[in-house]
Amino acid sequence: MAGKRIIMMGPPGGGKGTQAKRLQERYNIVQLSTGDMLRAAIASGSELGRQAKAVMDAGKLVSDDLMIAMIDQRIDQPDCANGFILDGFPRTIPQAEALDKLLARKGLKLDAAIEVRVPDERLLERLTGRFTCAKCGEGYHDKFKLPKRAGVCDVCGGTQFTRRSDDNAETVKTRLKAYHEQTAPLLPFYQGKGVLKVVDGDQDMAKVAADLERVLGP
Repeated sequence: MAGKRIIMMGPPGGGKGTQAKRLQERYNIVQLSTGDMLRAAIASGSELGRQAKAVMDAGKLVSDDLMIAMIDQRIDQPDCANGFILDGFPRTIPQAEALDKLLARKGLKLDAAIEVRVPDERLLERLTGRFTCAKCGEGYHDKFKLPKRAGVCDVCGGTQFTRRSDDNAETVKTRLKAYHEQTAPLLPFYQGKGVLKVVDGDQDMAKVAADLERVLGP
């Protein structure tokens, strides 16, 4: 089975992370999150890691050049030989262009830039209703998944539940606005290259997974 080189885009709460994990298993490829890459580079004490740590310790954003250098090193590692899913990068047109140049230099190309698309009102409903068992971490939802017995966790019997402070409507709207502003220019960029695939994320997870496999092929 051929590997794939994919960019995954999708709004917060849209199920992108879950689908990326399924694609990893389906195509035997690696999910590369920019956050994980940064943490690994810093932990390794490499030259790039030291540079990134200095920038982050100063409260600044890691530059595009540094991110590209990190991705360059990461995709040379053996576990990426069969392909990868880039999550969280690129976020801007200059980053997308730099990534194109990097891949071309290695004789590689993107198979797909996928957007898992979900309407904002559905995301608001999904994100603002979430709560978690404080004892075991089991997730619930006001509308989609309530405990079988009110106020009692199905898994551990705990009776304390927590809600994330950033799962309120105002914060979610701000996060969605940032996502749309960031992603909007990337869609025509990848459409122009013939690799943009849009999948309806507002359906059952198994159906989303099947649609992703259909657009990516064998």
